[in-house]
Amino acid sequence: MKTFGLVSVLFFAAMCVGQESVPPGTILPVQLNSSLRSDKLPTGEAISGRVMQDVPLEGGGKIHAGTKARGKVVSVRAATSASPGEVAFRFDTLTEGKRRIPVATNLRAMASMMDVAEAQIPPTGPDRGTPEYFWTTEQIGGDTNYHGGGPVTHGSEVVGKSVANGVLVRVSSATGSKCRGDGLEADAQQALWVFSSDACGLYGFPDLTIVHSGRKDPTGLIRIRSEKGNVNIRAGSGILLRVD
Repeated sequence: MKTFGLVSVLFFAAMCVGQESVPPGTILPVQLNSSLRSDKLPTGEAISGRVMQDVPLEGGGKIHAGTKARGKVVSVRAATSASPGEVAFRFDTLTEGKRRIPVATNLRAMASMMDVAEAQIPPTGPDRGTPEYFWTTEQIGGDTNYHGGGPVTHGSEVVGKSVANGVLVRVSSATGSKCRGDGLEADAQQALWVFSSDACGLYGFPDLTIVHSGRKDPTGLIRIRSEKGNVNIRAGSGILLRVD
């Protein structure tokens, strides 16, 4: 009986551990707590960000808003007269209290701190005099977000809905986009915070280039290069990390 009881406990524990994972294709909307500068960061420096809205998971679970995404700088190169600045980093752990979930992520989209701030307020006009619940804002990438549980539209198409702290939308890829499908069911709604349903690449960083998104080998490694001077991604910038 003792053996049976021990086996039962171990089986239950294994089941619990097995649930501590995030399905491939899940997108994590994260705001950076750390600045990424190729003239300041040392290799190995810890970096972090915060998940900005609840992320729904299969089976009714969720990653709660406020969960930390943690990672580190893998390599860094300051700009010189002969070579551009470059930063390589990865996010590989989610933490909420004592809960730690290892993840491998790649970069789907990144937007500057200014673009993130502008996406959270309505364009200049009468909306600024109304409560936030009734605001209409433009997502980074072009979708329109009708707050207060209203629809999120991509042109004339409804692609999702407004929710607390963000949106839930069906992720798509624009024609010619380097971003592919998210790997989940076609009708699955993803938490994209201030980003549009087809957001892909860089926004508000005219001098930066994604050299490696982390989707292919080496998986999880994100490499950003500046075409002019040093890489300077300020804390407060937003990123969409896709779980592999």
